[in-house]
Amino acid sequence: LQFFSSLVNKHKPWIETSYHGIITENNDTVILDPPLVALDKDAPVPFAGEICAFKIHGQEMPFEAVVLNKTSGEGRLRAKSPIDCELQKEYTFIIQAYDCGSGPSGVNWKKSHKAVVHIQVKDVNEFSPAFKESMYKATVTEGKIYDSILQVEAIDEDCSPQYSQICNYEIVTTDVPFAIDRNGNIRNTEKLNYDKQHQYEIMVTAFDCGQKHAREDVLVQVNVKPVCKPGWQDWNKRVEYKPGSGSIPLFPNIHLETCDGPVSSIHTTIELQTNYIGKGCDRETYSEKSLQKLCGASSGAIDLLPSPSATTNWTAGLLMDNNDMIFKFDGKQGAKIPDGIVPKNLTDQFTISLWMKHGPSPGLRAEKETILCNSDKTEMNRHHYALYVHNCRLVFLLRKDFDQADTFRPAEFHWKLDQICDKEWHYYVVNVEFPVVTLYMDGTTYEPYLVTNDWPIHPSHIAMQLTVGACWQGGEVTKPRFAQYFHGSLASLTIRPGKIESQKVISCLQACKEGLDINSLESLGQGVKYHFNPSQSVLVMEGDDIENINRALRKVSYINSRQFPTAGVRRLKVASKVQCFGEDVCINIPDIDAYVMVLQANEPKITISGMDHFSRPAAQFESERGVILLPDIRIVSTVTKMEHSKKNDGANKSVVLEEMLHNLDFCDVLVSGAELDPEQECLELDHTELQGKHLDATNSTAGYSIYGVDTMHNYEQVLQQIRYRNWYTSATSERKFRIKCSELNGHYTSNEFNLEVSNLLVKPFFSNTEADVLKFYTERKLTVATVVIVICVSVLIFIIAVGVYRIRTAQQHSSTDSESSKENEMDWDDSALTITVNPMEKYEKPHRAEEESEEEDDEEEDTTSAESDESEEEEDEEDEEEATVQKRGKQNLTRQEQLEWDDSTLPY
Repeated sequence: LQFFSSLVNKHKPWIETSYHGIITENNDTVILDPPLVALDKDAPVPFAGEICAFKIHGQEMPFEAVVLNKTSGEGRLRAKSPIDCELQKEYTFIIQAYDCGSGPSGVNWKKSHKAVVHIQVKDVNEFSPAFKESMYKATVTEGKIYDSILQVEAIDEDCSPQYSQICNYEIVTTDVPFAIDRNGNIRNTEKLNYDKQHQYEIMVTAFDCGQKHAREDVLVQVNVKPVCKPGWQDWNKRVEYKPGSGSIPLFPNIHLETCDGPVSSIHTTIELQTNYIGKGCDRETYSEKSLQKLCGASSGAIDLLPSPSATTNWTAGLLMDNNDMIFKFDGKQGAKIPDGIVPKNLTDQFTISLWMKHGPSPGLRAEKETILCNSDKTEMNRHHYALYVHNCRLVFLLRKDFDQADTFRPAEFHWKLDQICDKEWHYYVVNVEFPVVTLYMDGTTYEPYLVTNDWPIHPSHIAMQLTVGACWQGGEVTKPRFAQYFHGSLASLTIRPGKIESQKVISCLQACKEGLDINSLESLGQGVKYHFNPSQSVLVMEGDDIENINRALRKVSYINSRQFPTAGVRRLKVASKVQCFGEDVCINIPDIDAYVMVLQANEPKITISGMDHFSRPAAQFESERGVILLPDIRIVSTVTKMEHSKKNDGANKSVVLEEMLHNLDFCDVLVSGAELDPEQECLELDHTELQGKHLDATNSTAGYSIYGVDTMHNYEQVLQQIRYRNWYTSATSERKFRIKCSELNGHYTSNEFNLEVSNLLVKPFFSNTEADVLKFYTERKLTVATVVIVICVSVLIFIIAVGVYRIRTAQQHSSTDSESSKENEMDWDDSALTITVNPMEKYEKPHRAEEESEEEDDEEEDTTSAESDESEEEEDEEDEEEATVQKRGKQNLTRQEQLEWDDSTLPY
């Protein structure tokens, strides 16, 4: 059989010696060139001429070859699992063809020679480009064009050059002065300017050669560095100040860039410019009277420019800034001070103080500009004393009378100061200790540069006129008029006869409440010298080490000690000069122009509460101490704040009332309606209650005014001691008062608390002792709760009375018995009565029934509680019968006489 088989299967299969194939990744079909075909010369002999298999030789090749047609020998090469180009780009292995042998069993099969198969994996563009870095940064200097600022680079994980290579880059951000080439190099297309923009942020993408773009764009940050310019760096132009913050640093991160210049020393001036705030800076806005009390000034100062009112009406026609009590004089106005406001004799010691803002006068030879003038009212034109400005000199004139001096004496005192005409606010105090006159300007002492003498004024009987803003010319003119008008602004003009002020008080009155400060002076070190001006608005620093100056300037801060500061802008200016080692030309340091924004303080709500109505017996009003008006007054101040909270993924705002403590500057207890009649009533306060407090008080028929800067608690204590007396209560049964308090001269005011007091004018009933009378008045003082109880008891009594009435009707009591019983009930024990007969009055037609009716009415009013207690009535029955007998004896007296109370034992 073997011999026979060998005769049948004579030839081996034949295939090509090599094959080249291509397979697309993630596919199983291999395209071979040439196609896989095996031939056998034994064909068409069955089995021997047929191809049964192709076999691949190689370690774990992911391919297999299958026979498609045994007769034609066609085959196919395919992948057994997905092919990934990124894992292996090509494969090489051996393949052989096998025939079917000599029979169905496949015995005596023959195989072809070995053929080499080389397969390449075709790539699919399945990966997007990705940048190597998550972010790119570069720094360039302004004013230059760069060929390449930086290079970005992306990669692609595909295996083929077509898909793995990056063919293009692109800037996604529009309108930026940058471009990028195909290699990822970024350049600027125009010169960059640091002042215009410090930093650019651009987004860049990449494309592979299959035009697939990057899965994520990359951020490129380009920082622009200025051309090195000497100057201060890292400071903020705006500094916010929240009221109550204390001292906050102005330049916490500042440092000086010198561009490696050979600096040997530096001189820096920091200026806080506040001349447009109030009177030159943020000062207390209390009234002049309250400020002087707060600063411990001597009493007796007379305000010559008060706020217009019914009693101070001479300033009503002047131009005025209501917020700051500032009066503006335009060269056309003056005010006459009424006679009696300022005493004629100021003595040899007195003080004139004022705030003044004044600029240069127009014209080459300007006229005198009068601030204060005391001159003849009529006939003559003599100036007795005056304070005026002339050619930017401040002049004080004081002419003595002949009866005070008869020799050549100092009369005019001149000061020449730049501040007089700088259009800024300054505080002036003229202390007179004749013949010495001293000027304080902003707390600094200045002696006059010129003193001229004059003879005393001859005595006369001509009245004098005191004026402000101009001088009164009463003589040498056809019609008396004002002259020598003032141009500028004045405020807080006062004169204090008989006393001069100390420098401590003067400094307090003009002190600024805001200024520059230095945190931790001890840490400045030895190398830095510093100096403040008196108002602490200017700070000068000097040093030879730049780093020490940097540290010192970081400690400079702004402070405002007012609880309610004036909101708005405070300008800051920092000017610096440097010296260099051996350099003729040194670097220039530009000035810093910044500002402090003082935020608006939370507005307080001042609330006055307490008992708003009460009644007292007339005797208490007529007593020596009277009645305390406000025994339980309470003053509370609250501010409204917004609290932010997150709830249900949303921001909620809630309003919160928070109590705060601050000072008050006045509280008024004013009479509502007609003013007090000094012949019969008054308000009183023991002035010992003001001791130890910064408070004073004035009293008038309109009410009581307490003023001075002090705590709400101290105001409460004083208000609780104000008493009201009325020694003629029958003329006035009630009085109404209104109470109102203020902070900052009326800027913040309380509610108007209304109080009503009344006296009990009901006549007292007969009583054995004074204690009974007082008890009666006490029992008559009803409250709301008592009224409610009385109503309830009355309803109950009414129901009982209806029941008793029906029982009595059923029993059919006689009316006589009822009347007798009623008389017994209505009688009282009047054994202690004193009856005085008035022979001047007579009553006609006496009627016993009328007398008994009056007695019954009085008894019903006095014994309300007794009617509800029948057991007590029965116990007192014997006393009542005895009283009835006494009354019947008295009824025999003639009715032409009048009964009077003997009230000598009653307290009033």
